[in-house]
Amino acid sequence: MALHRLIAHLDMDAFYASCELLRYPELRGLPVVIGGGSRHRPVETIDPETGQVTRSFTRLRGYVGRGVITTATYEARAFGLRSAMGMMKASKLAPDTVLLPVDFDQYRKYSRLFKAAVREIAPRVEDRGIDEIYADLTDVVGDVDDPWPRAREVALEIKRAVRDATGLSCSIGVTPNKLLSKIASELDKPDGLTLLRMDDIPARIWPLPPRKINGVGPKASAKLTGLGIATIGLLAEAEPAYLVSHFGRSYGAWLSEAARGHDDRPIVTESEPSSISRETTFERDLHPVRDRTELSAIFTELCRDLTDDLQRKGYAGKTIGLKLRYEDFRTVTRARTLESPTQDLRVIRRIAGECLKSVDLDRRIRLLGVRASTLEPAGADAGATPENLRLFE
Repeated sequence: MALHRLIAHLDMDAFYASCELLRYPELRGLPVVIGGGSRHRPVETIDPETGQVTRSFTRLRGYVGRGVITTATYEARAFGLRSAMGMMKASKLAPDTVLLPVDFDQYRKYSRLFKAAVREIAPRVEDRGIDEIYADLTDVVGDVDDPWPRAREVALEIKRAVRDATGLSCSIGVTPNKLLSKIASELDKPDGLTLLRMDDIPARIWPLPPRKINGVGPKASAKLTGLGIATIGLLAEAEPAYLVSHFGRSYGAWLSEAARGHDDRPIVTESEPSSISRETTFERDLHPVRDRTELSAIFTELCRDLTDDLQRKGYAGKTIGLKLRYEDFRTVTRARTLESPTQDLRVIRRIAGECLKSVDLDRRIRLLGVRASTLEPAGADAGATPENLRLFE
C-alpha cells in the first residue's frame, strides 16, 4: 500500500508580538504593535525601598513619523491594525495601543527553538522564514488505512512541543500538499489545527477569495475580480484555456491546477540562499550631507549586520550591492563583483562605499540597504572584523 502524502504547514501566531508578550506579560490582552526603533523601548523604574520594577510603555497616541507596523497582537487587529500599516494611521484608529520596538535577535532565538522542537518529531522540514515551516508527516504517520486520526495526533504533539520549547502557540494545517496546507493553517487561527482532505476542498477552500492561494498577488487578484472570478470555486470552474488566454500559458495553467488543490512540490529540506541582505527605512528622510553622522552610523551597522549574517550562516559573497530609496520613493541599486567571495567587513565596507559614491547624494534618503549575493561556502580565511569604521566620507 502506498503511503498517503501528508504535509503540514506551521505558522507561529503573531510571532513577533507573542515573543514580546513573553518578555512583558503585563501586556497580555492589550492591543500591542511591533515596529519602529529603540527609542520606543519601555522605561523601567525601580522602587528604592521595595526593589519592585515597573514599566511605562510608549503608546501610539500622537505618533509622528513614517514608521510602519511589523506585526500586531490579535487585540490590536480587532481595531483594524495590521502589518505594513503606517503608524500614524494606526494611531488614529487605536491611539492607546502599546508600541514596542522590533528585536530580531529575540525573534531568531525563538525561531530556532520552535524549529528544533518540530524536527524532534518530524525531521523532514522545509524552512520558509523566521515564523513558518513545512513538515512532511508522511513517514511519521506511517502506512495505515486511515492516516488522518494519526495525523491529528502528530500535529497536536508538534503544537505541544512548540509550546513547551517556547511558551508560544502556533497554527497548523495538514493536507496532502504544500499549497493546501498553507491555506489551511490560516483557517482557524490563532492556536488552530486544521486537517483538510481533498474531499473537503469544495466546502473549505472554494468559498475563499483567490488571493488566499499563495502565489496569487494583488494584481492577479484584481484581474480575476474584473473577470468575475471572486472565489477559488469560480476559479476552479473556469476553463483552463480561458485562464491561459488572460494570464499566459504557464500562470494560467497553474491557476487552474491550484484552484483544484493540485500541487506536487516536494519538501525541500536543504536550500542554498541566493543572497543575504540588510536594510532599514528611516523614521524621517535623512540628507547625505546634513545628516552625515547619523547616516554613517546606520550604514556602518548595516554592514556589520550583513557581515554577522554571512559569518553566522557560513557564507561569503562575491557580489556586494547597495540599495537606496529617495524621498520620492525612487529606488536605485548598485553592485560590484569581486574576484573572490568575502565575508570581511573591511571589504564589504569598501565595496558598499564605492557603490554609494556612484549614486546621487544630493537628495534626502528614506531607505538604505546592503546586500551580498553570488554566495559560496566561506573558507577559513574569510576575514576579520575591524572595530572602527567611518562611512559616508
